[in-house]
Amino acid sequence: MTDAAADRGASGRERFIPVRKGDLLDALTQHGALGGESERAGFREICRRLAAICHYDYFERLERLRQDYFYFAPDVDPHARFGEAALAAAYADLVRSFTSVLKDANFVELSDAEIERAHDERKTTRVKLAFSRDDFREVRFFHRGHHTETIEVRKWAGLRKERHPVTVYEDIVLFAATRLVPAIALRRERRLLERRRIRPGSVLIKYFRNVAASDLNALYPNVRVVMGMLDSLALGVPAIIGAVPILINLTSTVTVLFLVIGFYVGLVAAVEHDELKRAFAAMSGLAALIGFVTRQWLRYQRQSLKYQKELTDNIYFRNVNNNAGIFDYMIGMAEDQECKEAFLAYYFLHTGAAAPTQDELERTIELWLQQTFAVDIEFQVGEALARLDRLGLLSRDGERLAVPPSEETLTRLEHAWQGLLRSKEAGSGSPPDQLLMQRS
Repeated sequence: MTDAAADRGASGRERFIPVRKGDLLDALTQHGALGGESERAGFREICRRLAAICHYDYFERLERLRQDYFYFAPDVDPHARFGEAALAAAYADLVRSFTSVLKDANFVELSDAEIERAHDERKTTRVKLAFSRDDFREVRFFHRGHHTETIEVRKWAGLRKERHPVTVYEDIVLFAATRLVPAIALRRERRLLERRRIRPGSVLIKYFRNVAASDLNALYPNVRVVMGMLDSLALGVPAIIGAVPILINLTSTVTVLFLVIGFYVGLVAAVEHDELKRAFAAMSGLAALIGFVTRQWLRYQRQSLKYQKELTDNIYFRNVNNNAGIFDYMIGMAEDQECKEAFLAYYFLHTGAAAPTQDELERTIELWLQQTFAVDIEFQVGEALARLDRLGLLSRDGERLAVPPSEETLTRLEHAWQGLLRSKEAGSGSPPDQLLMQRS
């Protein structure tokens, strides 16, 4: 999933089906191609059994994800670790399992070039952000669904307003792996991880909703707000102008101040009364300088806090879930998408006047989704056909595809379900359990 354009397909359209499974099933049964009530009931039972088998498969994948992620969770105690070789293998398993589930849920990975291009066109907030990708072992963004919104940006203290069209990603998943301890050379980076209670070598996973493309860099865990040129000038120029008179007055009296200090510590034998008065004036000037510097520093902190709040308001309420809590949600979305694809593939193979080819089947489903739900997607039926084939429900005559009648389909699905139960009762163990025993 490194080439986003390839994942979206040649047309660049999304593969995500933004229709509820129940609504899709209702529309299929009411489509008119099913003969009578008994045939519609049979189709619903076929879909129910397909969904049950799919749910069983994804439960195994959920367990695998939990096992793979356990040793990379930020809150796991340091003693619960593998050796270096086993840790590398576990990380590879986690990346492979996680990206596979995201792909099944019709997520698309964003390339580094797309992220940088979006950052250069940043318009949604006034803050300037700083971050370093070098602080991480790997950072990856995945998105699903997008639309265009027009936003209004205020400039020149609100005196001028500009409207800009921006791309908004409806679902964004961030995968950020921190570096291992031997790879962290800077003490600053180690202190930053300690302050944020993030264990080196852990993996941070975050899920967001409705994030503008230009705000992707604001999602980095180590992002910070910095002052822009205009803000620096607005704070710096008055500081210089105000400090110059104080420094000039202080320069002429500072030598006297040191002389008086020397008298009180015994380094100078005597001090004139006028010099003592000038020393008090110097101390007043020094206090004024300290007060001025403190005021400018507080202004800087206030402005920085204001921008940090703007960044937080823009991102915080878009965060849906984090780390291991994402897995149930992601598995549910992947399962939902695969079920809908299987329902559509079986229905149009079952009700077609003639056995279609794969390309014809995809075009038929795309057209039906467009006409029924006003959804324009690039439907990919390959994985749905592979699932039907594994269940013994797909037959091929050259490039022509077909499925058995409803009664035979129900019988084969029943046999497939019983086979899954017998396999579990036989105690073969799930792949995650086997993998864990090998690493132990």
